[in-house]
Amino acid sequence: MLLPENVHPANSLYFNGAYVLAALKRIGEADLMGLFIESRKLHEMQFPLFTLTLDWLYLAGMISNNTNGNIEICS
Repeated sequence: MLLPENVHPANSLYFNGAYVLAALKRIGEADLMGLFIESRKLHEMQFPLFTLTLDWLYLAGMISNNTNGNIEICS
């Protein structure tokens, strides 16, 4: 699912994760829907793929929730 052979790269977690990280890098931190909207400005993605991408980024230690409950890039 990260970069499978039988799925177009635009539908992979790896590809969409780059856009989510780019959106977070641009805005700093955001709530779930705010980040979804900002990510969709960079690349069209459906909400289920977006949430799965967030799960992958969280498990990889690339994003976290701050004390305000917003999503941010781990430093």
